[in-house]
Amino acid sequence: MKSAILVIDVQNGVFGEGSNLFESTDVIERIISITDHARKSGNIVIYVQHEASGIVDYGSDAWQLHPRLSSENSDIKIRKNSPDAFLNTDLNEILQSHKINSIVVCGYSSDFCVDRTTFKAASTGYTVSLIEDAHTTHDKPHLSAIKIIAHHNFILSKHPKVRLISTTDFIKG
Repeated sequence: MKSAILVIDVQNGVFGEGSNLFESTDVIERIISITDHARKSGNIVIYVQHEASGIVDYGSDAWQLHPRLSSENSDIKIRKNSPDAFLNTDLNEILQSHKINSIVVCGYSSDFCVDRTTFKAASTGYTVSLIEDAHTTHDKPHLSAIKIIAHHNFILSKHPKVRLISTTDFIKG
């Protein structure tokens, strides 16, 4: 079964110096392992890049993919301006044209873009593997990042089309 790996919002303006993301370096290393494995397995990698005026403006250095990520010619890039990577993008059409029915999700932000995209994909009928240790967020005034991540892993895993999997288990197959 051919899968698509969605790498959500791993951009300079989010993962740059001073970002205070939970385990950001480790998350990027896990994403690199996931995308390398996916390509070797014949799956496609889709980089989703958020655009927000004054924060991650299209084409700016902040908008660019984090330099540790290696984008290949076969990879696909999608621009979005909503937490839901399906909303007002051609993501669904791209997945259908590649005959994809299984999606692997990782990236930023556990409580917004990862959550909304995972839920939308599952509700649209895709089988979703959420890499439980390869998405991250910031601490919020009311909750730490580690608790936010655990909460979203829990609630998303209750959807019948979503399964949690670690990076190690994903790579082991």
